[in-house]
Amino acid sequence: MAVTKRRYYLRSLDLDTRLRVEFEVSRGKVQRFLVQLEVETQGEWRAALRYDCAHGYAHCDRLNLQGEQKKQKLPLDYAQALAFAQQDIRKNWQSYRERYLKGEFP
Repeated sequence: MAVTKRRYYLRSLDLDTRLRVEFEVSRGKVQRFLVQLEVETQGEWRAALRYDCAHGYAHCDRLNLQGEQKKQKLPLDYAQALAFAQQDIRKNWQSYRERYLKGEFP
């Protein structure tokens, strides 16, 4: 019987910005992941940028304040996409937040 390891953490990047990471690993392979940049606006935490595999493939959702989204498929396996997503958000979160708060897509 394979043991599935679940990992979850929430990291504050600024007073109004945080990084959410969730993933599951079974038999050394990433089975599921979510890496999300969240921005607090009007007292509510909202996703601005999300990397996940919710539709059976690795992709990135860019969201704006109006709730619209743009989806971009990633040509990566889940482990690669998980690593890429964390690196991207840690490196670019300030510019993503700025664009999001202006009503643009990050």
